[in-house]
Amino acid sequence: MAAKVSLPRHVHRVTSRGREYFYYQEGRGTAHEGDRISLPNDPTKPEFWVAVRQAQGLSGVVVADTVGAVIAAYIAAWPGLPRKLSAGTQDQYRRYLGVVEQSWGDLPINNLRPKHVQALIEKIGIERPGAANNTLDALKAMCKWASGPRELLDRDPTRGVQHYQKGEGHKPWTQEQLEWAEAHFTGMLRRAFYLARFTGQRESDIIRLGPHSIDDGGFSLRQKKSGARPWCPIFSELQSEMETWDKRPGPYLLQENGRNAGKPFTTNGLWKVFNRVREQNEVLSGAVWHGLRANAVIRLRQESYSHGQISDMVGMSVPMVERYCRHADRKAGGQAVLRAIRERQSAEIVKPWKTVK
Repeated sequence: MAAKVSLPRHVHRVTSRGREYFYYQEGRGTAHEGDRISLPNDPTKPEFWVAVRQAQGLSGVVVADTVGAVIAAYIAAWPGLPRKLSAGTQDQYRRYLGVVEQSWGDLPINNLRPKHVQALIEKIGIERPGAANNTLDALKAMCKWASGPRELLDRDPTRGVQHYQKGEGHKPWTQEQLEWAEAHFTGMLRRAFYLARFTGQRESDIIRLGPHSIDDGGFSLRQKKSGARPWCPIFSELQSEMETWDKRPGPYLLQENGRNAGKPFTTNGLWKVFNRVREQNEVLSGAVWHGLRANAVIRLRQESYSHGQISDMVGMSVPMVERYCRHADRKAGGQAVLRAIRERQSAEIVKPWKTVK
């Protein structure tokens, strides 16, 4: 039986005698029904999506082994994968596989070579190295799925293509920016600031935090992007702020204005509120929500927590924790050396008193 997948508009699944059949029919059940077109019975195969595109009347010759067809088959196969992709990963893969399809959608996938992939990644990476890496990751994942028993690929076109070197992550907010926010943020923006700063969670996760997320003195939540489940201590600074919030069920962050007042924030909605304030105050130039994630990690490191402990609290990989903390660790190490040198020099300058008779 075919895997349960999300079907495009006008495609219908019919079950008869224990078997599934698929048809394309516009206006089904209305006075304007179109022709009923039979489709292949396995929506995880490229042939199924080729037939859908043909039924939709898309122009051009569609070949079952094109890059576009394999992308469609890969996306359709996600619900049945042994290792599930989080909703955040699915959104990211869709976005960047769309870049791949735009470049090579009608190219037979076995004509794709590492040199082609390298050229695309370099073109994107000139201005957006992060996007180039994300595109390569999505393509690598698809090619791994299409290889082996599925026999959709003769060779991996991503083999040997390298990622751009990652930087130190998003820049933390400066001390001036933190102090300004504490003094001037109000309402839900202030709540969001405190939640992000003292939990280290992404904006897509802080909008879901609420009393229901509290577990024995900390927040326990499944992260939307990674699926990780960190346990974030509720530190005293955040606890004091939370005590001023109204006590009610649901998420802490609710929209304050417009027709959606009282409804939970979306990630984009929270960004719009922040952007309005940032655009009006130069002190916040360059500040982003993700930077507060860096602030939280660096603060924990400065309080002598290990990279592994920080990973557990924030839900960030140990290598990423190390990347965020690299500057802070080096600075702390250098300052320790400086203190030791000054203490030694001070001891050498102070000479013992001579005994005077």
